[in-house]
Amino acid sequence: MRRRIMPRRRDETLYQRCLAAGLSELQARILAGRLPDYTGELDPLVTPGLRYLAHPEKLKDARRAAERIARAVTEGEHIGILTDYDVDGITSHVVILRTLNELFGVPAQKLHSLIGHRINDGYGISLPLVERTLALKPRPSLVITADCGSSDEPRIARLREAGIEVIVTDHHALPNEGPPASAYATVNPTRDDCEFPDRTIAGCMVAWLVMSLTRAVLIEFGALSPSTPKLSPWLSYVALGTVADCVSLGGSAINRAVVTQGLTLINRMEAACWRAMAERLGADSVPFDAETLAFQMGPRINARSRLDDPYAALHFMLAADEHTARRHLEVLDQDNQSRKAIEADMTETARALALEQLASGAQVLVVYLEDGHAGVQGIVASRLVQAFGRPALVLTPAAAPGMLTGSGRSIEALHLRDALQRAHDLAPPALPRFGGHRGAAGIGLPVEQLPAFTRALYQAVNEQLGECELYPCMFTDGELAAPQLCLATLDELERLAPYGREFDAPLFEGEFLVENLRVVGADGSHLMLELSSGGMAVRAIWFRALTPGEMPAFGLGARLRCAYKLSRNRWKGRETLQLMIEHAEKIQ
Repeated sequence: MRRRIMPRRRDETLYQRCLAAGLSELQARILAGRLPDYTGELDPLVTPGLRYLAHPEKLKDARRAAERIARAVTEGEHIGILTDYDVDGITSHVVILRTLNELFGVPAQKLHSLIGHRINDGYGISLPLVERTLALKPRPSLVITADCGSSDEPRIARLREAGIEVIVTDHHALPNEGPPASAYATVNPTRDDCEFPDRTIAGCMVAWLVMSLTRAVLIEFGALSPSTPKLSPWLSYVALGTVADCVSLGGSAINRAVVTQGLTLINRMEAACWRAMAERLGADSVPFDAETLAFQMGPRINARSRLDDPYAALHFMLAADEHTARRHLEVLDQDNQSRKAIEADMTETARALALEQLASGAQVLVVYLEDGHAGVQGIVASRLVQAFGRPALVLTPAAAPGMLTGSGRSIEALHLRDALQRAHDLAPPALPRFGGHRGAAGIGLPVEQLPAFTRALYQAVNEQLGECELYPCMFTDGELAAPQLCLATLDELERLAPYGREFDAPLFEGEFLVENLRVVGADGSHLMLELSSGGMAVRAIWFRALTPGEMPAFGLGARLRCAYKLSRNRWKGRETLQLMIEHAEKIQ
């Protein structure tokens, strides 16, 4: 399917507000194209700051959770920390573990790290994780979850029956029946009875808020000195988890604040993990920005959990020295390379199956890869969304015989978790387990129920989308005049950072003349270009423009219509502007 380059819809009222507030025309255009119907204050978006954080007690059950954790600390209980295996879960784990150990003085031997194995255990508070917890000697009397637990009532009940109390901290949508009844407390901003002003915060931020409140409670109890450091340094981890988990960086003052502050902390390079990553990426990668977290750090940490045991990622984040950090980063890097190879093979197979479904007019793609690797389902689903402009779920065999697991990614027009809830309501046996949020979700079902699940999901998606036309598209911020192709324009755009989900990095369109080109990259899949427009010459790079061995479809003198981003090319201390080509079409 041919990808369409389309201008973003601009909120004219917001555009005029931005101009009146003193923003440049380009900055006003960027904001008005990303925040339709936004009526809030501009300052939290333009100048993010921690002053915009809401008090943790606004989170329902946060006080109850903090008091229970404080009691466990003061009474010397063993505490289990149970988190998801992705970046959000790993960074949550670091926040809770370091706070309990370094700030609250809980000995390391009384803290138990419980992180599921994606393939062997599955998502959330899985049965294997419950069995592992019950086998601990001594057993923890309290388990704190992060980034999981909201949909795990049966396993929480099992722990409660064994005398283990569970505090759930999470951000995923709750099931229709509400918070898990057997949990001691459930802290989740998506609760209907929660007054927290932002439902989009990541799991690591929920964990950070709960632990911050626990510090305050311990001081109230007289069990902790008022001079005990706050958790502010841990916002570096929260920034990474927030960006990598693709929560909103649009109208969320809190997410924008923690990512901005977290990047400031990261770029001080005080932790060994940040220094090791900077060394790996090269001196020109510093200072890190949100894209570094999203496309360099996040994939490496996620790759470990996708393919193997996630504890190497935890050890990397916690490394006390650069030698240890480098050693664990090498493991993550190798896994990331393996992940890329597996992803390429699975994507090719998935695309062929998706094309068959498109021929029958499917609004949602449900692809079962019988020989696929469960660890890369979500990435492959994302590739299908990009290629075909439709929500997609990719399923592979689960560790349990006769079961499938799957990951889904959505489009702007569809709330994926709601669609799965509707599919479950239509055919409960076909979808016994699911969870997630608007843009991404995970599922588990018996293999014989796949046809029934697919039919139910088709109906659920159709009810949401109706006759909505679906196609792959790229939304741009319009054209730049030739004199705007300069570093000053990039500086202007960077003043609106951080960019991320629901606040995409600026993307422009324009026509250029090809003055020079050459194939680059170890496998010959990238193009280095020299382009001109309006008498201005500029260099450009187009990654993955070619299939290895393929020749470009255009030559010198060709005119191209391009969708591109502005980037800062650093080389030996010198900075120049470079265009990052996202898509290009030859003008006939």
